[in-house]
Amino acid sequence: MRELSAAECGFAYRDSIFRRNPGQAIVLSASFALRPGAQPVLAYRELATALAGRARPSLAEVRAAVLDLRRKKSMVYDARDPNRRSAGSFFTNPIVEAHQAAAVVAQALGEHLVRAPEEVPQYPLPDGRVKLAAGWLVERAGVKRGLRMGSVGVSSQHALALVHHGGGSTADLIRLAVHVRDTVALRFGIALAPEPVFLGVNWPALQESH
Repeated sequence: MRELSAAECGFAYRDSIFRRNPGQAIVLSASFALRPGAQPVLAYRELATALAGRARPSLAEVRAAVLDLRRKKSMVYDARDPNRRSAGSFFTNPIVEAHQAAAVVAQALGEHLVRAPEEVPQYPLPDGRVKLAAGWLVERAGVKRGLRMGSVGVSSQHALALVHHGGGSTADLIRLAVHVRDTVALRFGIALAPEPVFLGVNWPALQESH
């Protein structure tokens, strides 16, 4: 067993040494350093918006807001929720070149998916590339929330969550995921990448799935 610092783990957006080398290590435990009475960090835009009317929200208020936001997306376990069996967001937000993002905006305007360029979610990065919203691409490509393909489907609350309704297999899930990936690629020319790490099964390349 080895103990690694946060820096040695290489944590970044949807990334770490564990993700890059999934067969090399298993995380057994984690330690966190907390500061009593510290102010919450509201870097997540949706959370900041939810708490916009409160000048100094407490940690308890932030916790309640996080749970409420996640619950609305079926991301808090609830035995009564039909969307409860998922791995969270299945696809990562794609990072593309600036001209690719501009092409998506132009297409969305031309097809009357949006009325103004700013309605297309996009986040410029320091290196000149742009991060797009995978969920927006999925829904605008025509994949509806609640879509069912046998025993698996798209969550009725969150377009990026692929859910299992019972009795399905890994092959069923990958078939659905490839359908979503290819639908977005055909509509916008953007190839979505899965966030889950696959063990014992391969993720088909885009050209292999047609």
